Amino acid sequence: MLKNSNTSEATYTKDLRIARHRLDEMSLALSVVKDGNIVLEAREHGISSILATIDTSCVKLCEASVADRVVGKAIAMLYVHAGVKAIYATTLSETAKRILEEAAIFVEWTNLTENVLNLERTDLCPFEKAVVRIRNPKTAYKRLKALQDCILKGK
Repeated sequence: MLKNSNTSEATYTKDLRIARHRLDEMSLALSVVKDGNIVLEAREHGISSILATIDTSCVKLCEASVADRVVGKAIAMLYVHAGVKAIYATTLSETAKRILEEAAIFVEWTNLTENVLNLERTDLCPFEKAVVRIRNPKTAYKRLKALQDCILKGK
């Protein structure tokens, strides 16, 4: 587990504790805390809440602490792109772990898994597939946003 030296460890670990507590106590899929304030919570699983927040108010995520149920490569790259400083994942993929550590983002998890699968558990999650060969977080964001737009339009 790594941390960014520009952020006070006490601040992000306190925020991470709050986010993790909210995730469990409120049965959330996602909780984001920054400077002791809850800035985003979601019950729905998936990538939509993070993409919407990046689109409308990325500053909410910058320097924030996040507790998320499932973090794979796709979500990890979005968190790197948004400037998140600390993450707890109930389930974390090995690739996501590597990406977060390389970006010096403090990361904790309960379960480490090889991959994040689709809902049917027959293949990789489509968002994971979309970023398999991508290494740049901004490029990943653009690809994931385009995929989400296509899915929402029913194409």
